[in-house]
Amino acid sequence: MVHTLQVKSITHSFGKRSILSKCSIECKTGEVIGLLGRNGSGKSTLFKILFGTLKPDQLTLYLDGYWKGNPGLNAFIGYHPQEVMLPKGLRVGNLISMYVKNSESQNKVFYTQGINDMLKKEVGALSLGQQRYLQFILLLNLDHHFVLLDEPFSMVEPLYRNLIKEKLIEYKSHKGFIITDHYYLDVLEVADQIKLIKNGEIIPISNVEDLRVFDYLSDQSILY
Repeated sequence: MVHTLQVKSITHSFGKRSILSKCSIECKTGEVIGLLGRNGSGKSTLFKILFGTLKPDQLTLYLDGYWKGNPGLNAFIGYHPQEVMLPKGLRVGNLISMYVKNSESQNKVFYTQGINDMLKKEVGALSLGQQRYLQFILLLNLDHHFVLLDEPFSMVEPLYRNLIKEKLIEYKSHKGFIITDHYYLDVLEVADQIKLIKNGEIIPISNVEDLRVFDYLSDQSILY
């Protein structure tokens, strides 16, 4: 079954400063939405609103066509923040058993490339990139239909960045992703659609030239 998340008329301000102005975005299971924008444009604010940790000034949200009054749909929306939220004193193997309850999903995590080498180590002994990759893999194996990924490629070693992209392609068969990152080349590689937040609005992007037209990229930017 294809699930649909529709968010309309998101408006939010901090004091007199307008951050989001009647933004709308839609995501379906089976697709990756890339959300780009400069620092301070409102990307993380949008994610916190969708996850329910920040109350917006205005929001209309539909899940599979049904209106939802509570934006914190934790049973349906997972959130990978920029910060690592995992307990540092636990061994990775024990953490997986506590965090992922389904035995089939547990085994899938245990044997995921890059995770099996960590199992006997404490979370705090891992590099920051390893911790962020572990947090990403754990979130993928929960039951959320939609996952918000805030800077998943940042502070992550190239090996894990490539593994993250592989997992996004694999898991989008039954999940929908909205991803934002300043490593825009990685986002472009995996995204089915690209959106840009600018001046509080969400703008659809058709090609790289649009990113230059809307001043996200300079004319001197080179894509490899």
